[in-house]
Amino acid sequence: MRDLYDIRAFGAVMATEVNCGQVRGPVQLSFSRSVDRIVSAEHAITRMAVTTEKEAEKQQGDNRTMGRKFTVPYALYQCHGFINPFLAEQTGFSDEDRELLFTALENAFQFDQSAARPPGSMNPRGLLVFEHDSQLGKAPSHTLFDLVRVKRKDENKPARAFTDYEVAVDEKAIPEGVTLIRRV
Repeated sequence: MRDLYDIRAFGAVMATEVNCGQVRGPVQLSFSRSVDRIVSAEHAITRMAVTTEKEAEKQQGDNRTMGRKFTVPYALYQCHGFINPFLAEQTGFSDEDRELLFTALENAFQFDQSAARPPGSMNPRGLLVFEHDSQLGKAPSHTLFDLVRVKRKDENKPARAFTDYEVAVDEKAIPEGVTLIRRV
């Protein structure tokens, strides 16, 4: 598995023609959730080109196709992640692998730009890592997650930028044996 980062990190169900079993990966990421309610806007779009001869015949020389696109003016999402040290030992997930994961999360949207996601419109704003000095941990994850507070500065205005939020960590409440590492 030395060359298979994705399996070392996230595991795999290896069933093709022969069922080779399952590898449980140490890295788990939750679904991201918006800090505030989002309201999507719907836009009508027109494609001004046909892609097949059948489509050209169907449109009888007209080359327009209508469609819809949805956008969100601004949203700030929060996600939780975990690295299970016992599964990391089993799969060979190393400190270098962990560093690569953090670098990938920090740069997650650098090469995913498009008309729907222009440069800079989607990007990580913080990576907070609670590192324990024991494999068994020094505090439950929910206790540590509760130390992070994200709130809108002005509840009467909709958020349109990251600067509309305040992110705070109650660092005095971090238990002994847990270190907060701030990245991004």
